[in-house]
Amino acid sequence: MEAKATAKYVRVTPRKADQVLQLIRGKRVDQVTEILDFTPKHVAKVIGKVLKSAVANAVAMEGKINIERLHVKEAVAGAGPSLKRFLPRAQGRATPIIKRTSHITIVVEGEVVEEEPAAPARRARRKSAAPKEAT
Repeated sequence: MEAKATAKYVRVTPRKADQVLQLIRGKRVDQVTEILDFTPKHVAKVIGKVLKSAVANAVAMEGKINIERLHVKEAVAGAGPSLKRFLPRAQGRATPIIKRTSHITIVVEGEVVEEEPAAPARRARRKSAAPKEAT
């Protein structure tokens, strides 16, 4: 069972986002949250939000799922649209500045927990307070 979450138009370059995504590929979700908490990059917080969303999507799709068995199957940072700006320079020139954005996608995969059928519940016997009188 797979679940996917995407954050679009994140204002970080795909190359910088991929540095953090390389740390989490193929690992379990509980390990990944610890890694992202201690990663000193700004994009780690955004990736953490995407991961939480992917886990929530997995729970919403299947209902009963063992979160400890979820692992990151795929983590990709694709290029989004670039913002083009210009910086004024000497003698009337201008230098282009390209501010890149990225689309971060995380796919988590895990096993669905199958419930065993429960044994039928036994009815408790009622104790009568007084014996029935015959009329």
